Order: sequence, then structure tokens, then C-alpha cells
Amino acid sequence: MTPLTPSSRPASRATVTGPALLLAAVTMTAAATAAAQSAPSDAPSVVVAGAERRDVTPSFFYVGRVEAVETVALVARVEGFLERRDFREGGYVEKDDLLFLIEQAPYRIAVEQREADLAGARATLKNAEEDFARKETLVERKTLARSALGEARAALGTARAAVQQAQAALRRARLDLSYTEVVSPIAGQISRAAYSVGSFVRPGDGALATVTSTDPIHVTIAVPEKDLIEARRQGIDLENPPVAPSLLLSDGNVYEHAGEFDYLDPSVDQATDTLLARAVFPNPEGVLLPGQFVTVIVRQKQPVSAVVIPQAAVQKDQQGHFVLVVDRAGRAGIRRIVLDEQTGTDWIVSEGIAEGERVVVQGLQKIRSDMVVNPVEARD
Repeated sequence: MTPLTPSSRPASRATVTGPALLLAAVTMTAAATAAAQSAPSDAPSVVVAGAERRDVTPSFFYVGRVEAVETVALVARVEGFLERRDFREGGYVEKDDLLFLIEQAPYRIAVEQREADLAGARATLKNAEEDFARKETLVERKTLARSALGEARAALGTARAAVQQAQAALRRARLDLSYTEVVSPIAGQISRAAYSVGSFVRPGDGALATVTSTDPIHVTIAVPEKDLIEARRQGIDLENPPVAPSLLLSDGNVYEHAGEFDYLDPSVDQATDTLLARAVFPNPEGVLLPGQFVTVIVRQKQPVSAVVIPQAAVQKDQQGHFVLVVDRAGRAGIRRIVLDEQTGTDWIVSEGIAEGERVVVQGLQKIRSDMVVNPVEARD
């Protein structure tokens, strides 16, 4: 058999050496690198946003009820027929406006009688004073027994007491006469009249009408006791409260006037574990009415530094709130977090997320924990 020479060997069995071998190795390495880089392109794309630290003013939302600062029930303090009603039902009345007039004739007569009684008592007193002075002179001259002076002194004292009684009776009669004019002790809106003109009224019959003040006005809220623990540690100063209330009306609009807290219950309601807090608001246009429900937004006056994330990133299960965090390698993972309060469209996070970490805000349904994803930064 003729031996094979190098030039006659089959190409398929050729041995590659030197520069050709190096070129093949480089080509295989580049192909592997390209394959590795092309793998993330097959991963699901998600939109991520970075947790950021910024100054925020935490807000708390409560259901509040509007209450009048003052409500006065007008009642009859003397009996008689109603002669006049001087107001429009549902209208606004000023302080000291005359609202009802009870017949005055019997009470004017009583005043005149008491004035006559006082005049008679004063005449008797004058006579007793003159009699006492005369007898005192006679006793000094020893022309009258001292016992007679004692009788005159007693009569003088009785006359003085009669004058005092007549004066008191006159004051009472004048007071009863003044009660025939039922005036408003406050400014506010008046209700319907419970009695018509010509009706006979007496003390104990109930309110003739009710006057309710409307400007300013109170709004009360029930604050969970846990919300006030830190505030109590720092000291609650109602003269300069650290928070300010505002109102959101039922039509979705924000009430234009700001309020101030002016009262906080000194004890916790054991049935609800809440404390009653009260704020006062200007109400010049009469937008707020007693009994109305509003949303009270309580904001801190001074901003605080906090880590915030978009609300869209937050999910909740039986264990609590969590987010999907994407690390630098593009791998998603579940992170349990503790939320504080909402601020606009963001959540304040008190535990679980550090500044700069990326959380998934869109595409949550496409991924699961420990999956490699293609993160796309959210646009503002």
C-alpha cells in the first residue's frame, strides 16, 4: 500500500494548529458572549421606578361631622298669648333681635301695682323715721319712757324691710315684663316657629324656635388612639398645633377656608378606642351646615424627610403589603414593606425599602419572584 502523503490526506481529518486554532477559539468565545447578551432580550419587560427620599407632609383622612358652635332653644319664661312673631323662618337673625312678643298688658299692670306698693312702703318708712326721731328726743328729755322708744325702733325696722320687699317685688314684675320680649341671645340662622301668633304659651311648653350659629363652625372627628401616641410624646399644644385641618366636600371640591384645632378630648372612648378632636372653620358663605358629613384632611405643618414609592407598586396579600424589587442583575424579588401614609400618588414607606432601590410599577402580572426581567425606567 502506498503511504499517504500530507497533501493527499482527507480534509475532514486535517489537524488545525497555530494561528488557525487561536482564531477558532476567539470565534467560539464571541459567539458565547453574544448568546449570553441576547438572553435578557427574551425576558419580560417591566416598568420600574426608584424609591426616592424627599420632604413630604404626611396626610391623614378622617370622616368629620359639622357642628354648630352655639345652638340656643328659645323658650317662654312667662305665660301668655303670642302677640307677634318678628322674623322670617329659616332666615338670619342678629344678636338681640326681637323674635316673639308675648302679651304685655297683664305684666305692665303688675309693674304698676308693685310701684304703688313701693310708694306706700316708702311713705310708711318716712312716717316711722319721723316718729322714731320725735320719741328719741322725748326720751332724752326724760318726758317719755324708754320702752316707747324701743317700740318706735321696731316699727322703723319693719318699715325699712317693707320697702325692701316692695323694691324686690317691683324688680320681679319688671323682669317678668321683660320676658314678654323674646330676643335672640346670639346671631345665627333661626328654625321654624313651633307656635303660631295667638297661641297660648307657658314655661315648660318647649322651644318656640331654635337659633343656630353658622360662622364660625365646628367640625369634629374621631381620631384612633394609636395616631396620637407620638403626638402625645412630643406634647400636644393646642395654642400652636403641629397639624392643620382642611376639608374635602361631598362634591369632591376642597373647602376654601383653612381651619384650626381647638379641642381634644382628655380621655379615650373605650367603646371605639378613639379620641374626639374638634376644629373650627370660618363659614362666611354658609357652605357648611350642622349635621353635614365632610372628609377632614389633617396635614403636618412642617415637612419631614421620608422614602416614598408610587402607589402603583404596592400590592397586598394575607401577610401584608409588598413590592417587587429589581436588583442590579435584573432579577425581581418580593420585598415586604411597612407603609406609613399617602402623599399625593405616593406611599410613604417606613420600613423595607431603601432610597434608590427600583420597584416594579407596571407589568406586575407578567413576572414572578426570582425571575430575570428587562427593567425600563418610568417616565415622569
